[in-house]
Amino acid sequence: MQLVNARKFDRKLQGIEVELITMKNKNGMTMQITNYGGRIVSLFVPDRNGNQTDVILGYDSLDAYLEDPFYLGAIIGRYANRINEGKFSLFGKEYQLTRNVGLHHLHGGIFGLHAKVWISEQLSEQEVQLSVGSPDGEEGYPGSVSIEARYRLRDDNALHISFIARTDQPTIINLTSHPYFNLTGDPCKSVLDHQLKIEAEHFTPINEHLLPTGEVVSVAQTVFDFRKFRTIGQQINKKDPQIKYAGGYDHNFVLMRTNNKIIKAATVLENQSGRKLEVFTSEPGLQLYSGNSLKETDGKFGQKFGYRTGFCLEAQHFPDSPNHPHFPMTILMPDQIYRQDTIYKFLVEE
Repeated sequence: MQLVNARKFDRKLQGIEVELITMKNKNGMTMQITNYGGRIVSLFVPDRNGNQTDVILGYDSLDAYLEDPFYLGAIIGRYANRINEGKFSLFGKEYQLTRNVGLHHLHGGIFGLHAKVWISEQLSEQEVQLSVGSPDGEEGYPGSVSIEARYRLRDDNALHISFIARTDQPTIINLTSHPYFNLTGDPCKSVLDHQLKIEAEHFTPINEHLLPTGEVVSVAQTVFDFRKFRTIGQQINKKDPQIKYAGGYDHNFVLMRTNNKIIKAATVLENQSGRKLEVFTSEPGLQLYSGNSLKETDGKFGQKFGYRTGFCLEAQHFPDSPNHPHFPMTILMPDQIYRQDTIYKFLVEE
């Protein structure tokens, strides 16, 4: 097990000391996170032979994360995913957010949560809490918002990520975690042979700008039907307008919900290693991203990752929800507390 050297993160930014924190559960499952963007840097999980291997794409220095264009392992917000032209209305007032991807707003803007240094507290060897503030008007968002993120490595080999947020005036919020997984443990290998099942009967189609059209469409008889296991790559090269727009999968799936409880959202199997990942969440949507924009890049310890060598399963509310009233609401009021729980649980198949 080759851990990233914490000294390569030892620097003061935004008036706060950047740290690389190592966590471990009783089974030896080990994770490293940095308070720069709340990023998961490495995550070592066992294969069917008990070998602990890192299954997260990342870098081995703060300098590399400062230049990262892929949001590797980061906390995303205030609003994950896209908002059309960066505009939305809230109680009759229109707001203009930073346009950081063409004419549109993506992942909270230029100085979103992924680019902030969070205050960190290691509660135990298995638990870390991060906290950060976003002032009124930052990136165009209304309201001062305070956010807490907690990472817990459970002894059932599950990573439990929870978010809490509060605001002092009406605002919108949609947080997610953005780890790129490769269950082979080799960042050079494609993830297209991973077997995927998503607990969703519908998805939200996109247009050529990767923005939702507002439709909610059945996955039946489409390339988005992952109700039964099939490989990520099985239909990824099909001549389908949705695949063409995204260059692969970059779509929100509508999860089958019961009373807004934490539910299973997806399962991923990697046959060679025997690793299995189960995803649970309290969120109504799950964004499948097949690493379409990844380019050959130096990752940890000189290993290169690249095109489709990592996949993301981002638990979230729907993209551009403020502009689609029939989508689940993302408004946060001063008398409310935003809460989210997402669990990535690792098992092995013999």
